[in-house]
Amino acid sequence: MKTLRLILGDQLNQKHSWFQTVDDDITYVMAEMRQETDYVKHHIQKVTAFFLAMRNFSEDLSAKGHQFIYLNITDKKNPQDLEKVITKYIKETKAEKFEYQLPDEFRLDDQLKEICKNLAVETNVVDTEHFYTERYELKNFFQGKKQLIMESFYRMMRKKHDIMMVNGQPDGGKWNYDQSNRKKWKGTPEIPQERAFRKDVSAVLEEIKAADVETFGEIEPQNFSWPTSRAECLSVLNYFCEKLLVHFGDYQDAMHTNEKYLFHSRVSFAMNAKILSPKEVIDTVLEHYYEHTGEIDISQVEGFVRQILGWREYMRGIYWKEMPAYSNLNKLENHNPLPDFFWTGNTKMNCLKHAVGQSLTDAYAHHIQRLMIIGNYALLTQIDPDKVDEWYLGVYIDAIEWVEITNTRGMSQFADGGIVATKPYVSSGNYINKMSNYCGDCVYKHTQKTGENACPFNALYWNFLDEKKAHFKNNNRMAMMMNLLNKKDKTELKELQDRAQKIIAHPDQF
Repeated sequence: MKTLRLILGDQLNQKHSWFQTVDDDITYVMAEMRQETDYVKHHIQKVTAFFLAMRNFSEDLSAKGHQFIYLNITDKKNPQDLEKVITKYIKETKAEKFEYQLPDEFRLDDQLKEICKNLAVETNVVDTEHFYTERYELKNFFQGKKQLIMESFYRMMRKKHDIMMVNGQPDGGKWNYDQSNRKKWKGTPEIPQERAFRKDVSAVLEEIKAADVETFGEIEPQNFSWPTSRAECLSVLNYFCEKLLVHFGDYQDAMHTNEKYLFHSRVSFAMNAKILSPKEVIDTVLEHYYEHTGEIDISQVEGFVRQILGWREYMRGIYWKEMPAYSNLNKLENHNPLPDFFWTGNTKMNCLKHAVGQSLTDAYAHHIQRLMIIGNYALLTQIDPDKVDEWYLGVYIDAIEWVEITNTRGMSQFADGGIVATKPYVSSGNYINKMSNYCGDCVYKHTQKTGENACPFNALYWNFLDEKKAHFKNNNRMAMMMNLLNKKDKTELKELQDRAQKIIAHPDQF
């Protein structure tokens, strides 16, 4: 039976069962579409990376004998719309059947269901064969439970998939080494240079420009460093194991002005585009760890495994449990606009200058920069979570809605009211100083609470607690902070509030 199969831009899994045999009656269709480049404004490096990865995927599988129709963004035959692509090529290939893999974004899942209702041919949908979990596995796991605690989900996953387990118990005697993963990097140990590729992407950039795709951020046309082929992604993974894993856990929360990547793996794009699977990544890391017993502490490895097996799968499960209502949640009723410096990096606050600036120049920031610098500021200044979501989804090279929105609207902005996080992740300047060297060269002083030279995070923190106290009155995890707020000198609190309101009203002046 002649069949047309659709491959989306984040379904680049060469190990999928579809590709294990070559069938001349099966044609695969892939398209770079304005529908996908335009639903939110994306960083230029993100658009470039996805186009390169899609093209590499198509070329690799075509070389193995699979029939591919590939539509570049400037191709005159490209309808630029998913439904039109599907109907056009069902007709042109004379397909009697249409198949696709489950999308990981709700809007595409909904759109494909509607498209299939109107097709005259037989349709079928299959799993992407990427995640450890099925789409609703987390929902079923937490059925009847009041809280969706990630740690209990993570332990279940460790047991179910027999990962770092010995005779039914966690390897090393502990489930979680998070307390060991909070060191500040002070210049040692030496951080190896990242595994980069320095590719010339001028031709792709010309096509993006010719198609009038609106993007933002920076890119060096002859020096594109992200891995976009399966061979390159495997190279980055192996480099992480050999050079970076040994110190990953210790410094995974650290931040430094001179080091963008520290000991991070940089495989999130590879996984979120499905070039590498989470199982493949974890198996590779664990194989290296067990081959080097005694050389690498278990805390380095567990911290990495937890991010993928625990947090990544958990966030995906939350997404499918809570969508589509999740995308509209704003429990703290925040409605302020996004400051202009989110698009320029021009701010006197050194931590934000580096974290936002790096995001704009590299389409990258690690999880603590996203959570405790940029996200912390956005929450304390009470920015509308819709605007925060849109920025995070556009700026990061690895941002796909299923993982971005749960981390941003949930973990970072507490807009879900506690579905993901049991308390808001906010802090004053002390935490930033504890985990980074950002405060040393800042014009503001993290030790000062009031006055023009005081760190803006200090005033914003206490103002936020006071303004949102009604939301936290029944939150046990916020009880200590609320008690400290109640004991705060009223005159000092008023000074803090007045300064916070100035910052919120004129964010680009600070």
